[in-house]
Amino acid sequence: MQVKKTVAIGILGTKLDRAGKGEQRWNRWRPTISLCQQPDLVIDRLELIHGEARWDTDLALKVAADIVQVSPETEVRLHSMAMRNAWDFEEVYAALHDFAADYPFDTEREDYLVHITTGTHVQQIVWFLLAESRHVPAKLIQTQPSGLRDDVSASVGKHVVTDLDLQRYDQIAKRFQAERLEGTELLKSGIETRNAAFNRTIEQIERVAVRSRAPIFISGPTGAGKSFLARQIYELKRGRHQIDGPFVEVNCATLRGDTAMSTLFGHTKGAFTGAQQAREGLLRSAHKGVLFLDEIGELPLDEQAMLLKAIEEKKFLPMGSDKEVESDFTLIAGTNRDLHQRVIEGLFREDLLARINIWTFVLPGLANRSEDIEPNIDFELLRYARDHGHMVRFNIEARRRYLSFATDRDATWPGNFRQLSASITRMATLADSGRIDMALVEDELERLRLDWRIPTASDPLSEHLAEAGLEIDLYDRLQLESVLRICSTAASQADAGRKLFAHSRSAKASPNDSDRIRKFLARFNITWSQVHELVAHRHALT
Repeated sequence: MQVKKTVAIGILGTKLDRAGKGEQRWNRWRPTISLCQQPDLVIDRLELIHGEARWDTDLALKVAADIVQVSPETEVRLHSMAMRNAWDFEEVYAALHDFAADYPFDTEREDYLVHITTGTHVQQIVWFLLAESRHVPAKLIQTQPSGLRDDVSASVGKHVVTDLDLQRYDQIAKRFQAERLEGTELLKSGIETRNAAFNRTIEQIERVAVRSRAPIFISGPTGAGKSFLARQIYELKRGRHQIDGPFVEVNCATLRGDTAMSTLFGHTKGAFTGAQQAREGLLRSAHKGVLFLDEIGELPLDEQAMLLKAIEEKKFLPMGSDKEVESDFTLIAGTNRDLHQRVIEGLFREDLLARINIWTFVLPGLANRSEDIEPNIDFELLRYARDHGHMVRFNIEARRRYLSFATDRDATWPGNFRQLSASITRMATLADSGRIDMALVEDELERLRLDWRIPTASDPLSEHLAEAGLEIDLYDRLQLESVLRICSTAASQADAGRKLFAHSRSAKASPNDSDRIRKFLARFNITWSQVHELVAHRHALT
């Protein structure tokens, strides 16, 4: 196996590498010389960058000659680089970036080190950025005096190598993972959501929110939590110091005519009838912050064109003005419409959709996240306690009853989480002594049935279980419904048993399938004569 060569890249230290004349120079610590003197590090090649001035070239030649003496195995290559102001970030970055782009890195045969002890602080920062972004595939190396008094050890000094691949550092990796978890918890407001698809979406949003300032597009039905999530994204970005401006929200469905243009982009005094004072507009108000345009699909076409320009150029014209103003905002857009269909209908600009469709996330409705209903109930109870100063809880039976109804496949939740919040708030407000009992739950379920236009008779099984005082888990409910469906198609109780126990009955000498069915139904206070009535009513309405 071929041993890799070690190649160091550094900038000549115009002060620290200058050591005077004569033998005394060997008694002084010089960082570039020290780099090639380390006893446990062999530098096979040194790429030494220096200025174009005559004295810089002379010093580079002297340093190269001294390296030959202390480390004859090191090949020194000098690189003259034009850099008028080594403290100008833009100039330094351009020069070193061009050097890195042109350099023939060969990572299969060579390992690279960037020496960041020499050069201005700006040059050292740029080296760090280029190594961190892998424009320079190198580790960082720093040299420093040893602190010892004898001349030889003092001049040689010591070194530290840092690998910017954070995956190599367990503690740092764990800390970053913890920060990511904190970010996702913030986006979920601490709700222990269980829906796998939703959790994956939140994890992706967290990564995008902390790494990008591109527009974020959130679609989903009304009440799915778009506005709430937008504000949490804002809090996450502000917590990571990406933004320091305000969170500005507007529902585009409320914007019409001159009001729409003025609300978003502002106007000058006298721009239109009634404009007696100048107005800043929401885009300018959101400078350095987040602008959340909810229901962006309702935005008029003229405003869409101006919004596109504002997103791309960070500039726009207020109404009545001939001078552009600037606003550097981060856009989050929300909608419950199919914007691709709106484009086809000529109601939404295709170029605007392309611009805001960089990061698109779809929030499912509550009916598609039934496993998240229970933790959201707990969240709503805590929010009620925070807002009203006292805690409210369910009785055990009442909680089971409400959950059974809320997670049933007939529970449509057209208002989604907003409707769930209202439901919990109603029961909590009416709860005596801070307890939600069965009576309160039944009243609330009747209200929801009316809201959803669901006749009470549509769920005779739930009614039967409630009358019998039985609260069962979803697992048992699904099993019971399946058994009832098969029983309803059977010619007799014995026939139903033969269908349901076809495998296990073959192992018995004298199977009594009819009795097994009777005992199973009896667990739920159901007789054979009730089977057809329960199932027949349900099928008639589905």
